[in-house]
Amino acid sequence: MSDLPVTYAGLDYLDRTRALISGAVQPAGIALRYVVVPPADLFRRVSQYTEFDAAEMSASTYFNLIARGDERYLAIPVFPSRNFRHGYIFVGARSGIDAPRDLIGRRVGISEYQMTAAMWQRAVLMHDYDVQPQDIRWFEGGLRHPGYVERNETEAPADVSIERIPADKTLEGMLEQGELDALFSANLPRALIDGSGRVRRLFSNWIDVEKEYYHRTRFYPVMHLVVLRRALYREYPWIAASLLDAFTKAQRVGWRRLLETGSLAAMLPWLPRDLAEIAEVFGPSHWQYGFQENYALISAMCQYHFEQGLSARRLTPEELFAEETQQAPTTAEAALYEFQP
Repeated sequence: MSDLPVTYAGLDYLDRTRALISGAVQPAGIALRYVVVPPADLFRRVSQYTEFDAAEMSASTYFNLIARGDERYLAIPVFPSRNFRHGYIFVGARSGIDAPRDLIGRRVGISEYQMTAAMWQRAVLMHDYDVQPQDIRWFEGGLRHPGYVERNETEAPADVSIERIPADKTLEGMLEQGELDALFSANLPRALIDGSGRVRRLFSNWIDVEKEYYHRTRFYPVMHLVVLRRALYREYPWIAASLLDAFTKAQRVGWRRLLETGSLAAMLPWLPRDLAEIAEVFGPSHWQYGFQENYALISAMCQYHFEQGLSARRLTPEELFAEETQQAPTTAEAALYEFQP
């Protein structure tokens, strides 16, 4: 019997998915075709169409689809993208914003209100600094290019002010010119890194702030997850566990290569130091896949999503992920996280 052909669309990560792209790791019973798609196009195509059998997807957008009854997809607990987001809140150098509560009443740019990164940033403001989404004037639009088209049109929360910027302007340009006071972004603004001093981070000690956040919450925020076309899953339910196992193995291959510091796998001069710091902060595992391993974090995301008006009801982790993956162990081989810097 031949393997089931499955087309997967996702980003090209140097470590955790490269073994799937190259074919060094192959899902059991599946002939995987890995298509690399840039993130802006990927999330729009996955949200608006159903052209791929499986795909990497914005967690927040997926939650929104499920909450409004769109059941084209079902997730597996693979999280290709995670990132702390305290360090991605940017303010104009002359904005007078020095602390989170200084954002109250200000004009803040954001590519899309529904973005997962922005959901986490608002959750931090709400729960740690008592700054509510209603306290801020939000402006959506293109980050660096005018005329951004939203990936998944959603209804704005009734009590939150969200406006579109002029069609010929960009969020970064408006921040640089002082037309916006702050910017929530998943990318570093050019004016932050060009030496001009026109833009700075809200949290100047962002790494320390993010470490403290992790120690207190144990959350390493999930940005993206992996979804299957539900019709395909219903016909072949075994593919959920097969893909979960393959993604876990591919992650293991990439991580072990990073640990081979005799010849550095990435162009990071202090990679051995970084690996030692990760071990110190996170302990034996820092980037876990799996349902049970991430249950508390996913449950918190469901709450944040609901309280920010991104879903009409509070979702549960159980309804988001394929049943076959909810008990599947993914950390049996602890060697993945044996640090040898």
